[in-house]
Amino acid sequence: MTQALAAVAAVFVTVFLAELGDKTQLATVLFAADGQRSPWLVFVAAAAALVLSTAIAVAAGVAAERYLTAIPLKLLAGIGFILIGGWTVWSHFAGR
Repeated sequence: MTQALAAVAAVFVTVFLAELGDKTQLATVLFAADGQRSPWLVFVAAAAALVLSTAIAVAAGVAAERYLTAIPLKLLAGIGFILIGGWTVWSHFAGR
C-alpha cells in the first residue's frame, strides 16, 4: 500500500467510524424515513452538507496550522490536563 493510499485509508476509516450513529446520521435517517422526500434528494442534500462542513474543517485546520506550529502543543495539553486534574481534586474535597 502506498503512503498516500495509507493516509487516505486512515482518514476515511477515522471519519467513517466517527460519523456512525452521530446526530447527522440520525437526522438523515429521519428525513429519509418520513417518506415525504425522495431518498435520492435526502442523499444528495446530506452528502453536500457533509462535503461543505468537511471543507470548512479542512480550511480551518490549514489556517490553524500556520499559528499552532509556534505554540508548544504538548506543553499546553499537559497544562490543561494538570488544570483539569487539579479542578477534579478540588471539587472532591470541596464536596461537589
